[in-house]
Order: sequence, then C-alpha cells, then structure tokens
Amino acid sequence: MLALFAAAHGGPALAVTAVGGLLALRGDLHPLHAVAVTAGLFTGQLTIGWGNDLLDRRRDLAVGRTDKPLVTGALPVGLVGRALAWAALACLVLSVLAGWRSALGLFLITGAGHLYNLGLKSTRWSWAPYACASGTLPSVVTLAEPIPHWAPFWMTGAGATLGVGAHLLNALPDLADDKRTGVRGLPHRIGERLSRVLAALLLSVASLLVVFGPAGVPPGWAWAVLALVAVLAALTLVTQSRSPFRAAVFIALLDVVLLVAVG
Repeated sequence: MLALFAAAHGGPALAVTAVGGLLALRGDLHPLHAVAVTAGLFTGQLTIGWGNDLLDRRRDLAVGRTDKPLVTGALPVGLVGRALAWAALACLVLSVLAGWRSALGLFLITGAGHLYNLGLKSTRWSWAPYACASGTLPSVVTLAEPIPHWAPFWMTGAGATLGVGAHLLNALPDLADDKRTGVRGLPHRIGERLSRVLAALLLSVASLLVVFGPAGVPPGWAWAVLALVAVLAALTLVTQSRSPFRAAVFIALLDVVLLVAVG
C-alpha cells in the first residue's frame, strides 16, 4: 500500500484533495455532494499519479530513479494498471454523484493532468494543465452547490497562479534528469533561477488575490498571513531539493485558510 501511495504521488494528491475538501466545507453543499467532490478529486489525482509513473517508467529506469516503486521492482506494472482503472471508475461514479456540472469540472481537472503526462510536460505549454486544473478547482465546488455558478474571477485566478507556481517549483529538483531524457517543459526552457523568481511572484500574486479579491476590507490578521507568505515565497528562492515545493504547498494551504475565513 505504501508503494502504491508513492507511485500515485500521494503527497501532492492529498494536498489537492485537502484544498478541495476545505473549499467544499466552506461552500453551501449538501454533505453527500461535499463528500463526492472531495473523494472524486482524490481518486482523479490517483489516476494522474499512477498514469505518470506508468508512462515514465522507461525514462525513470534510464536515469536510475530509486524513489520510484515501478523502477525498484517494489510494484508490478499490472497492479498499478489495475489500481488506475479502479480509481478511474471510482472517480467517474463520484463525479456523477456530485452533479453533472461539477462532474465536468472534475473531468477537466483530471483530464488536464493526463494531458500533461501524455506529452504537454515536454513542451513550452507544460504550465497550461496546472493553470487549467488549479483554476477550475474552486468551480468544482461552486458548481455542486444548490444554485450552481462559476467561482468568482479572483478565486479562479488565485488557483491558476498557485498551480503554475507549484509546477515551476516541483520541476526544479529533476531538471537535469529530465533534460537527459528529452523533457523540455517551461521550467527547463527558462532555467532554474528564472523559474524560482517567477514561481515566487506567482505565489505572491495568488495570495494577494485571495486577500483583496473578496468584497469588503480584509481583516487585520490577514496582513500577518501575507507576511508569512512573503517569507515562504522568499524561501523558494534560496532553498534546494523539494523544499521550494513544500513551501509552495504550505502557501496554498494558507490561501485556502484565507478563503475559508475571509471569502
């Protein structure tokens, strides 16, 4: 089970699910719809993670990725394929339970992840699936409400900028291995330094949208949260390995807290 979780990129999958779950709690959703949206997000993210490792197996073998269960032999390919199929079926059923409008959003998020895996990751448009999926996430919740509607622009913009920033930071530790196997997404084309700077800028913009987007005057404590976001964004410029991505995830969670409290 731990190997399956690792192959599904469990950490990012749980982070996306947590964001969706908190937004569902904030929204005016029937409990069944809130559960369906959250579980649908999780199962969809599982399919993306398993699909990524299945498609990248040869590439990961070529660069000796010891952190990949499909490379080390901890997981058979057939088991991951079956898990992906069952997760996809669960995602379909749960999406339907959330309502057809919300289901379209869930399909868009999951589909964007698979398009990234299938080839967009190696193009200058590698950022687009992240922008699409993260920008759509708030609307998956609002479209499941009794009066379905698209999320306001500031929520969509905050989600999209957070997603692109996370993409830039997540790619940094693997830039060298990716280049060896022909992967040249946006972070590879603009380089490590510019990726860090652009990611910090995008994450800061996302936080500003969350604080100043809703109607009314932001509460005083929101400024303290913005100060913490500024510190975390600065860390993305000076830290190494996976630390920038973890900082990005923490910023995303802070923004969700702001959404729940301020929005």
